Amino acid sequence: MCVKSYLLLRFAVSGSFHYILIGNKDWDGRAEARRYGAMDNALLCDGCGQEASAEHIARRLERLEWATRYRPVHIHTLVLCAASQLEEKDFLYSPKCEFRGAAGRVLSAAGISLAGKEPEAVHAEFQRGGFFLTHVLECPFESAAGNVDGLAALLAQRLAAVATRIRRSLKPKRVVLVSRTLEPVLEEILALQLGCPVVLDGGKPFDFENADGEKTAVRLREALAAPVAG
Repeated sequence: MCVKSYLLLRFAVSGSFHYILIGNKDWDGRAEARRYGAMDNALLCDGCGQEASAEHIARRLERLEWATRYRPVHIHTLVLCAASQLEEKDFLYSPKCEFRGAAGRVLSAAGISLAGKEPEAVHAEFQRGGFFLTHVLECPFESAAGNVDGLAALLAQRLAAVATRIRRSLKPKRVVLVSRTLEPVLEEILALQLGCPVVLDGGKPFDFENADGEKTAVRLREALAAPVAG
């Protein structure tokens, strides 16, 4: 059996640190990454602000690649969530996403049927509709379960960078907040100058994590059907 391999080199610079990932990417698309860096303290991920191992960085870059593949040229609706999902099957842009829970309800609100479709077709339809989903923390929150204060603090630290990305790069027509986890930083988000309206559910982020998630999806569908002000 012939196995193809090639050198994978990725790097990023953020503030006082930088990292480089080098590895051989083989036939099944996986890469064993190694980290080379220099910094005063621990290496921090530029996508979430958490301490980052080589595995953490490799997973972030893989998810970034998946999402970027289906980013619309012109984003109409940016769906902003709190933190990326822990499991690959729950990450909307994963080739193995099962489209359950919040991911499925966002797609339902966008008017996208899942019946008989492969993930690639679902992603492409979401893209054609002008939708793009991203997170304040582009990686899963890795602290102890239930550490709400720690998560809220990390979200608050990331808001300035997220606002800059929205204004300068993503440039959506509107931003929809999805996740009750964003409630502790809601006022800070609304105070940011994003350059577009922020869509809420009765003054709060849309919450797909409660028992009434289907009803929330209906309200989001109605909100998405409304014309964008201005």
